[in-house]
Amino acid sequence: MKLTRTHALWAGILLVIAFGVLAFALRGQPVEVAVVTQGKMQQSVVTSGRVVDITRTELASQSTARIERITVREGDQVEPGQILVQLRADEAQAALAQAHAAVQEAQARVRQIQTVQGPVSTQQLAQARAANLQTQQELGRTQDLLNQGFVSQSRLDEARRAADAATAALLAATAQAQGDTPGGAQLALARAGLDQTLAAQKAAAARLDQLSLRAPLAATVITRAADPGDTAQPGKAILILVGGGETRIQASVDEKNLKFLKLGQTASASADAYPQQHFSAELTYIAPSVDAQRGTVDLKLRVAPTVDYLLPDMTVSVEIVTAQVQSALMLPTDAIRRDANGALFVLVNRAGRAKEVRVQTGLQGIGSTEITQGLAAGERVILPASNVRDGDRVREQSTRTPLTGVPPMPGFTS
Repeated sequence: MKLTRTHALWAGILLVIAFGVLAFALRGQPVEVAVVTQGKMQQSVVTSGRVVDITRTELASQSTARIERITVREGDQVEPGQILVQLRADEAQAALAQAHAAVQEAQARVRQIQTVQGPVSTQQLAQARAANLQTQQELGRTQDLLNQGFVSQSRLDEARRAADAATAALLAATAQAQGDTPGGAQLALARAGLDQTLAAQKAAAARLDQLSLRAPLAATVITRAADPGDTAQPGKAILILVGGGETRIQASVDEKNLKFLKLGQTASASADAYPQQHFSAELTYIAPSVDAQRGTVDLKLRVAPTVDYLLPDMTVSVEIVTAQVQSALMLPTDAIRRDANGALFVLVNRAGRAKEVRVQTGLQGIGSTEITQGLAAGERVILPASNVRDGDRVREQSTRTPLTGVPPMPGFTS
């Protein structure tokens, strides 16, 4: 068959197309890659919370009374023992005066027994003994005279009645003297009465003191909920004080992060009001149970004493460092793939071809993952957005730029 010019032209076009297809195939598919980097990596749990104070004190009355005076306002600094609220105390003062008078009366009763009634009882006992001895002697003489016939029987009966009366008087005087002695019943009863009145006086003084509400410690007034003339109700706070103790942060995290938390871990925190001022805190409490409604775990963190600009109920952001590696191999998390069996792998650009490499991971961060096995620093990992498979020819179209200028503290957002 004779080759015409037209046939030659078409043959040339087809040859050019074939060479173009071959060149394109050899060039490879365009891919985006991420470079394995090495550096410091910290794993953390991120959450938010509020500032609380251990020594938050609510100052309230223990009884219903009218408020006569409040000596402080919000923001005032108070000292231990300082009277902050004075309640009406007329009745309590009168009750204390009455109790004081009762004590004086009981004390006088004890002195009376010791200095007057005791000596008198002793003298009366001595007189009763002498009278009893005399009547007994008279009874004996009368009996002898009756035997001799000098007196009648009636005379003897009269002497016997006198002796019996003297014996009864002696017994009564003895009992009275015993009761008035230092160890006797009368003095013991008087002292018991004195103790009772002293206790009543102490109770009255305590009730009066309760009407003067004092600061329990050095603190700051943050809330004043009443004014003079108002009626104080038992248990209803008039003033709220904070200060004098540890400042803490109360927060909560999702229960999925519980496995990363341990007591004593350090945290970096900042108040929303002062976002540029970071301060350290220590994890001191992890709730032993999970809030079933929210699926969260409550935490408490102790703030360093040098942080003095925090106010109660301030909102703070907290980043708890749960683990750190000084020289870790890091890769964007989305560069790691998972096969049908759940095994982790990546596709690496090696000499222009995609190479499947099994990897093992360590710390997890926000957008980054530690590679503990399978890769080396500087290797170029193909991102999953590129639709390539193991063995495909590839060409790098773009490289994801590593993040710079951010704290080396990625973490979990709770």
